[in-house]
Amino acid sequence: MHIRYYKEYSHHLQRDMEFKVYGHAGLPFIVFPCQDGKFFDFENQGMIDLVADKIEEGKLQLFCVGCVDEETWSAKNGDHHGRIMWHEQWVKYICGEFLPRLHQIHAETDPVSYEGKVMLTGASMGGYHSVNFYLRFPELFGGCLSLSGLFHASYFFGQYNDINIYYNSPNDFMRNMPADHPLVERYRKGRIIICCGQGAWEDDAKADARGLKYEFERLGVPAWVDLWGEDVNHDWPWWRIQFPYFMAHILG
Repeated sequence: MHIRYYKEYSHHLQRDMEFKVYGHAGLPFIVFPCQDGKFFDFENQGMIDLVADKIEEGKLQLFCVGCVDEETWSAKNGDHHGRIMWHEQWVKYICGEFLPRLHQIHAETDPVSYEGKVMLTGASMGGYHSVNFYLRFPELFGGCLSLSGLFHASYFFGQYNDINIYYNSPNDFMRNMPADHPLVERYRKGRIIICCGQGAWEDDAKADARGLKYEFERLGVPAWVDLWGEDVNHDWPWWRIQFPYFMAHILG
């Protein structure tokens, strides 16, 4: 398997950011870590091995990135406005620095361009990030595969009222989105998959997934919202089952 490690300076974050690339060709996915996680967690948890055949066949390329969750979503005792604005700097890093770099790296070994088609994935907080980025920037990405995500910012910011927090809270801004909003037509052309279990630690994720399912149906957006059984918990053993299952559907 073609594997590369990078450590590159981000002007938006004013620090080095690390990421790892698995594969030489195929559909690129940005992989977000779980809350406070690291870019290498996906590999350490055995997730790469589960789709190794797709990677080696040149059907799939995974770009596992780092995050700043410890300074934003997890820093509940910090200044709420400062926390969300630092998150926005990370958003600018992903969209303005990392995504162009992804396309450069991809083009080195695969002549097929995936401009506007890069997918997003992750579990738990990574699942949230994948949905949030796609719903905010569908012109940049092709869709998302979210496992056990939470989609209300209030879990991390309480009832603090800030427009920047609102636009990072999918269950809130989607509820107020009119059917004629220009983003809706883009959503209809993308691929949205949201999955969570109904077992331990999945109550909030299950409620949020159902809320987004209702909004997608209201807007006529074809999204696959899949709630697994009551034995399916919010943990890696189930994500190891879900990830290759949905990847097989996406890649065919």
